[in-house]
Amino acid sequence: MAIDIDAVREQFPALALTHDGNPRVYLDNPAGTQVPRVVLDRMMQALVEFNANMGGNFHTSRLATETSAEAHRAMADFFNASSEREVIFGANMTTLTFMMTRVLASRFEPGDEIILTQMEHDGNASPWRIMAEERGLIVKRLDFDPTTYEIDVSRLDALITPRTRFAAINYSSNILGTINDVAAMCARYRAAGVLTYVDAVQFAPHGAIDVQRLGCDFLVASAYKFYGPHQGILWGREELLSTLPAWRLRVVKDVPPGRYETGTQSLEGQAGTIGAIEYMQWVGRTMGAEFLPTTSGMSTRTREVHAGLLAMADYDRGLSRHLIEGLQRIDGIEIRGITNPERFEHRVPTVSITRPGLDPAELATFLDQHGVYVWNGHSYGIDVIERLGLQDRGGVLRIGPTHYNTVDELDTALTLIEDFVRGRVRSDR
Repeated sequence: MAIDIDAVREQFPALALTHDGNPRVYLDNPAGTQVPRVVLDRMMQALVEFNANMGGNFHTSRLATETSAEAHRAMADFFNASSEREVIFGANMTTLTFMMTRVLASRFEPGDEIILTQMEHDGNASPWRIMAEERGLIVKRLDFDPTTYEIDVSRLDALITPRTRFAAINYSSNILGTINDVAAMCARYRAAGVLTYVDAVQFAPHGAIDVQRLGCDFLVASAYKFYGPHQGILWGREELLSTLPAWRLRVVKDVPPGRYETGTQSLEGQAGTIGAIEYMQWVGRTMGAEFLPTTSGMSTRTREVHAGLLAMADYDRGLSRHLIEGLQRIDGIEIRGITNPERFEHRVPTVSITRPGLDPAELATFLDQHGVYVWNGHSYGIDVIERLGLQDRGGVLRIGPTHYNTVDELDTALTLIEDFVRGRVRSDR
């Protein structure tokens, strides 16, 4: 593997902390990752050296304004966007998505259809459902196979009609870990004149995002999922962002991205996002040489960021293999996601498990007592949980390693899970 795990872990101060004398094992990463030192430094610099509102004719304001502009340029390179004008910052993905329902609603008439996947995080489901109810739209669902945990893109042929106007697409499931064929979905939708909105929040820390290749119309991500601060980022095609309605103050210029960035933005959040991009560049330069994209027209920063993410993804697949193989050896554990190693390129290392009679909350609490952090429940993947019939069983236990985790940390978690299950089996008997 290309990742130098010791060098990586040195970048993250939180990894040195302990929990009741035990090393902290952060396996809650699908809900939010730890941050490298460069992110903390960038945020501290913004708060100390140029903590000023943007747009003023004085030194600290100019520095703040340039930092915000650089954050937009950095995220444009992250997405391989055509321009920084296609990048919109907001509080979080959900808030940005609710805003976009208001922006897009006027394009739809009663009886028009929208399509959601059955894998959606509720942040990319409920906003569109609410919009549909308000506008009298018909909501259709693109289901996944509950045995393979994948979506058959050909099923779109039966769902798309002349009244289909919009589609929400999940890039990677935060429950199942499945990576969907977004480019194929977008191609089918685009051929039918359907607008596409991609939720890349879960995918972003585990692979390179190229909006040019995907062919989508909008894509949303969250910096705190890819080693940055709490910050939502939306990418949209400039020709759409320039013409769609926007609700803005009179003093705001009617051009993107400003026409969508309401109120005072989080300067420290945008500065920290630059730091996250710089960290991924560092990984790409030092550990990702074999993964450097050869696509023409990419900026140096895009190539370095994508190389870093691809190096991380390669390491992630090793973690997935080790974790899944270990879980398969534990009595009664069922993995809710792809388990075939030959299909691991089609999943991120987010692994959800169930077991008859096992309370995910009880197991998560037991792991926490030993300094191992995981999530339990639905994790806002409500549609997935309902599709699997797990809503009355406490959902799933979700284990989510990322590239700063080690095999030893996974072994610690696996040993504890096995101890818990064995104890439960003995007590049941």
